[in-house]
Amino acid sequence: MTRAHKIEAFILGLIVILAAAGTYVLVRWEKQRPISLRGAVIVRDKDPRKQLPIGGVTVYPEGNIAPESKSDSSGFFVLSLPKPIRRGRPIVLHFRHPQYRPLDLNDYVGNQLYIVRMVPLNNTQDTKQQPAIKLANVRVRYTVKAMTELNIGSAVKTFQVENSGNVPCNKQHPCSPDGRWKATLSSTTLDAGVGNQFRDIRASCIAGPCPFTKIESDQSSPNGQILTLAVRNWSDTATFLLEAEVFRPMVTQAEHWSYPAIFGDGFSFTLPASAESVSMEADVDGQTIIFPFGPSLSLSWATCNDGTNPDEGRIYRCTLKPGYRFQ
Repeated sequence: MTRAHKIEAFILGLIVILAAAGTYVLVRWEKQRPISLRGAVIVRDKDPRKQLPIGGVTVYPEGNIAPESKSDSSGFFVLSLPKPIRRGRPIVLHFRHPQYRPLDLNDYVGNQLYIVRMVPLNNTQDTKQQPAIKLANVRVRYTVKAMTELNIGSAVKTFQVENSGNVPCNKQHPCSPDGRWKATLSSTTLDAGVGNQFRDIRASCIAGPCPFTKIESDQSSPNGQILTLAVRNWSDTATFLLEAEVFRPMVTQAEHWSYPAIFGDGFSFTLPASAESVSMEADVDGQTIIFPFGPSLSLSWATCNDGTNPDEGRIYRCTLKPGYRFQ
């Protein structure tokens, strides 16, 4: 074996040793890392559309070997297990919620998603004993702030640009555009008033030797309140007319409606992040009633929870309380 072959064999052997050591370290690290069980709690129903997420479910393992956890508005929960507990170990998970039957799940610690289906307590009631409180035409009313502009009038102003025609410029600024005649630069301003803005600005020469005039600029201030018109005149006195529409920006509350998706005893709806003054309307036994919703999501006939969507909108999931049903 040549020297080059020996070096190549040594390097190859070193790579194999390093790879084996890395694998050993990785496996050992995986074994020492705490395990987290992830899952979701939903309503048990044959119809997938009625398998609503259940928030506020207390989740804890048998023997209190780990701190309890609670599901969020989407039903998602994470249960962190201590280091001594490894994959493959039997575990009993308890799920508790005041509106659902207690559920105990016998399973194994593993790399899986735990989907838990709970049965509502009102499912155990005799349907013949349920009061006939019927809900119909459920809708959600909310407002969104919107910027609007109100036309409060027009502004008009005339002004004269005085000058004497046929006077050579002799390179004494200001001059006519071709540099031959002495000119005058003049400007005027319009004030729309505090909080108002100019729109549709119009300026024109209305009297005098208009062909020998030029509008240098007509612009408004950054906030649109002050309008300035600058004119160049290289002949006799000319008269200009300046006009503009005056608008007042205003914040208004635009009313919107949303209609929930209803499946069984549950309903869901989404609202934009900018939604305010949320309330619900429903026909209760034929009578239209408005129910304030508020931050507490309090309804006398339903239990609701909310969450945030990736688009920053809000999603609401509600379940009817015992004694109510949709017509």
